[in-house]
Amino acid sequence: MLAIMADPVGEEHVSQVSELCCECGQFHLLLDNHLYNFQDEVDDELICHICLQPLLQPMDTPCGHTYCFKCLENFMQEYNFCPMDRKKLSFQQCHKSSLLVRNLLDKLIVFCPFKAECQQTMQRCELEAHLQNRCPGFKKYKSELQQKKNSISKGKEDLSTKVETNTPKDPEVPSGGSSLVAESSAAAVVSLGTAEPGLVNPAFEETEEDLPQRTSLVAETTTIEIHREDPEEELGMRIVGGKDTPLGNIVVQEVLRDSVVAADGRIAPGDHILEVNGVNISSVTHCQAVSFLRHPGPVLHLMVLQEKGFSNKTVQQDSTSAANREVIHVTLIKRDRSEPLGIKLIRKTDEAGIFILDLLEGGLAAKNGKLSRNDRVLSINGQDLRQGTPEAAAQIIQTTESRVNFVILRQPGVQLSDPVEDGSTSNNSSSSSSNGGSPVHHRRRLEQNHYRRKSNYQKDLPQGYVSHEKTVAIKKEPKESLGITIGGGRDNKNKLPIYVTSVQPIGCLFRDGRIKRGDVLLSINGIDLTHLNYYEAVSALKSNAASHSVVLKALEVLSLNSSEPPLDIKEQGFSWSPLWITWLGLPSYLHCCQDIVLSKGNLESWGFSIVGGFEESKGNQPFFIKTIVPGTPAFRDRKLKCGDEIVAVNGVPAIGMSNSELIPMLKEQRNKVTLTVVSWPGSLV
Repeated sequence: MLAIMADPVGEEHVSQVSELCCECGQFHLLLDNHLYNFQDEVDDELICHICLQPLLQPMDTPCGHTYCFKCLENFMQEYNFCPMDRKKLSFQQCHKSSLLVRNLLDKLIVFCPFKAECQQTMQRCELEAHLQNRCPGFKKYKSELQQKKNSISKGKEDLSTKVETNTPKDPEVPSGGSSLVAESSAAAVVSLGTAEPGLVNPAFEETEEDLPQRTSLVAETTTIEIHREDPEEELGMRIVGGKDTPLGNIVVQEVLRDSVVAADGRIAPGDHILEVNGVNISSVTHCQAVSFLRHPGPVLHLMVLQEKGFSNKTVQQDSTSAANREVIHVTLIKRDRSEPLGIKLIRKTDEAGIFILDLLEGGLAAKNGKLSRNDRVLSINGQDLRQGTPEAAAQIIQTTESRVNFVILRQPGVQLSDPVEDGSTSNNSSSSSSNGGSPVHHRRRLEQNHYRRKSNYQKDLPQGYVSHEKTVAIKKEPKESLGITIGGGRDNKNKLPIYVTSVQPIGCLFRDGRIKRGDVLLSINGIDLTHLNYYEAVSALKSNAASHSVVLKALEVLSLNSSEPPLDIKEQGFSWSPLWITWLGLPSYLHCCQDIVLSKGNLESWGFSIVGGFEESKGNQPFFIKTIVPGTPAFRDRKLKCGDEIVAVNGVPAIGMSNSELIPMLKEQRNKVTLTVVSWPGSLV
C-alpha cells in the first residue's frame, strides 16, 4: 500500500497551523499516528484494518487480529468489540506483537518526505535520525520556519503602536448570488445583518478579527423529488420545529442510514423544509408538518433551504464552474460488511470536501464503473460530506452492511491537484482508502457523560403543556400479562425515560384503560424505572407482573396548544414513538443533560444559531439550536443537533435569560465553550 501524503515543502498555509512532526516529517495531530510514504506495496498481513496503513506499535488481540496501538486505543474508547470479527474485547486483553513482527515493520522502506531536496530511501526506523542529522529538506524547512516566526514577531511589534488609531472597516457583503451546484433552483446570500426577529446568531457575529470573505453565509433553495417503490414507506428522517415552537421553521434533525432519503442523498441534517408537494409548510404547526411529510405516495416533491457555509470566494467565481457540473447517484452493494470498495479518497489544495483519487483495479467500485477519478463526494448514505474528511467517509463505508449510496459532483476535464492538508484546525490526514473503511480516530472521544438535569438548571413546563401523574393499582391473575410494549431507556441514544409504545387488547392494563400509549412509566410496585435502561426496565416489569397486584405510576404529557387530535402513525409504515413536541413538555427532573465542548480558532465563528429566550409577550422560552453551519466548529464536532435545548453555557443556567443576556456570554468565549444541552429525538417521517 502506497500512502499518499502531503509534500511538506512549499505548503505555507499548513506551516502556519502547526510544525512538522520531527519523527516522520509529516503534518498530523499530536495524538495521531505518524505518516509515511512507503516505497513498495506493503503485505496485507502488516496492515492495520482500522487506519489501513502499515502497523505502528502493533497490538495483538486475543481473537488473532493486529492493530496499531493508537488506532485500537481510540476505537476501544467507544466500542467493546474487535473491529474485524466484532467479538467482545477490552484493551487490557491486548498485548504487544512479537519482536519479529515489530522488526519486519521497522525495516519497511520509506521515502524521505522532502522529495524536492532529498530523494533518499531508508528503513522506517531510520527516518527520524535522517531528518534530524542528514536531510537538507528538513534543515531548510526549519530555517524558513524560524525566519517566518522572526518576521511575524517583528511585524507584531511594528503594528502594536498603530492598533489604537486604526479602526477596521466593516466587511463588504455581496448583494446577491447564484447557484453553487447544478441541481439548485435558486440561491441566496444571507447577510449577517438580516437575522429574523428573535434569532440569536452568535455564529455569525462580526468581529474585528473576521476575514472579509467570511462575512456572508451562502444558502440555496432546492427542489428535490423523492421516489419510493412502496408509497407507504417512511422517508427515514427526523424533523423538529414548527410555528408552535420557538424554531418556527421545520428543520431536518437527522437522516437515518439506509433510508429512502439517505439513498437519494440530497437532504442533510440542518436543511429547512419549505414546501411539500407544492404546499407551503414554513408556517405550519409541528403536527401539520408531520402529517404532510407522512402522506403516502410514490413521488414526493420537497423544496428545501440548504446552508452551504460561509463564502470564501466570490459567488461569481463559484458559478462559472457550476454550469458544467453534474450530480450523480451511485449505489455499490457489498456482499458483507468487510468487503472493500477499492476507492482511494483525498483532499485537494484549493477546494473543500473529499475527492476520489483512484479506483483500485478489480475492486467493487472499478467493476461497477460509475465512479470516476476526481469525482467530489457530496454524501454517503445520506451523511453530509460536503465539508467532510476522507476518514469520516471511510468510517461510514466500514459500518455499512450492504448498500453504499454515493452522491457525487462531477466536473469534466478537471485534473486532481496534489493531495495536501487543507490547513484547517482539524489537521486530518490527507488520504484514506475505503478498503473496509477507517474509523476517524482523531475525532474519537469517550462518550460524554449524561446526567440528570441539576436543580439549578430546572425550569417550569413551557406554556401550553400540562403533565398529569397518575397511580394505577390493579388486581390481576399471577399469569396474566400487563399487555404493554415499551420504548426508550437510559441506554438509548437520547437517554429517554421508559414510555409505553402500545397497550395490547389481551392484557389487564387495556381492560383498566388508564395507561395509554405515550405515557412515561415512573415506577412499578415502588421500583423506580426512570433511571433504567431498556432491558432493565423490561426485566423489572416482567418480574413484578407475576404478583397478584401491581401499582404503576405513570406520567401523561398533554399539549394544549395543538387543536389537532394526537397523530396516529400508520402501524404498517412506522414504528410508534412520541412526537418531538411531546418531549418538550416533559418535566425537568426527567431530563438527561450532556456537556458538549466546542473549540475554535481566533478567526472562526462557533457555527450555530439559536432561537428562544425570555420575551415580554411570550415569557420564558427555552433556547434551541436552529442552524449549524457547514465547515464550522459546531458542524465538525457533530454532537450538537438542530432542535437541541441549551440549558447552560459554561455552567451558567440559561433559564430565564433573554437574547441580549445570552449573546454576550457566547461572544466572550474566545476559543472554547461548554454547552450543556438536552437532546430529544425529532419526529420520524
